[in-house]
Amino acid sequence: MIFTQNTVCLDLVDNPNSNSQALSSFSTYVNVLDCFEIYGESQVSDEKVLHAAAIAAELLDNNEDGIVDDPDVEMALRNSDAMMPIFNSEWSNGQNNVFDYYNGCLGAVLYRNEIDPSQPGHWGDDASVEEILHTINNCGQLEVYPNAFGIEANSSLMSDAMDIARGGQFFSIPNNYPEEAWYHYDDYTCDYECMAMEYLYWCIVSDMGILNDTQTCNGIANEWEPCSPTLFESTDIAMHAIVNDPQYKLPQLAPDGNYCPSQGILGDLNDDGIINVLDIIATVNIILGTQPYNPLGDFNGDGGINILDVVSIVNIILGRFS
Repeated sequence: MIFTQNTVCLDLVDNPNSNSQALSSFSTYVNVLDCFEIYGESQVSDEKVLHAAAIAAELLDNNEDGIVDDPDVEMALRNSDAMMPIFNSEWSNGQNNVFDYYNGCLGAVLYRNEIDPSQPGHWGDDASVEEILHTINNCGQLEVYPNAFGIEANSSLMSDAMDIARGGQFFSIPNNYPEEAWYHYDDYTCDYECMAMEYLYWCIVSDMGILNDTQTCNGIANEWEPCSPTLFESTDIAMHAIVNDPQYKLPQLAPDGNYCPSQGILGDLNDDGIINVLDIIATVNIILGTQPYNPLGDFNGDGGINILDVVSIVNIILGRFS
């Protein structure tokens, strides 16, 4: 475990696969929850490699209890050898080795200059959330839930929702998107399936609130309009329902670059060794936004803290269950 600018309780070690033709250019390695691997080249600082690992861990274990939230996605990632390579630059020779010889699942890559641990996921500063989310989605959710997240046209709930968001079903970039469209990506190198992957990213991070500041909203408006959770919920009704459907166990909380699963007692938010009315007060304060999130308050393990968790803690105090 290395403590950097952020608290990251994951082990960074030397590359254990340095003899692999695909992975020989990497010097550092982090195994994230035994289902996702991070590799960093020599000029990528330990802090940045650990930051990427923490982001991956938070996206997979959103309630930070040390367990991947979706065991089916966990299995899919492990079976596909999903990994995130971090290259020194766009001109790194190691890219060719990975692209030519790696047989596992790659959904995206990261470069050293795209990572800023002080601004986790902030658009234009830290691409870690975007690229790691692409990889988890590509190697995980698309495999486990194809009817929900299939990226081919007419293949899934998401592809149908995207056609609505783009104002129609387009297999190439239209000269002008319809006025009613709120997703209008215009990269001509991005085909329909690529558009779907980008769409899933925008929806998840909008719901998390990562994009919800004036600078970011203005910066992405040419591609994506509903940048706040409120706008996303009211604008993209179909996809908001999918992203928040508990059966898919998508991450709801924005990663902050800190990952150190609590070893405390579930429900004991003030860490005094007992569960009592003080913990109810702390839970209510978290719900009201006057106290920071604490995973020990997520009693029912749904990834958030709400009235259901208050009821559970009350029942513990009253001795109704233990």
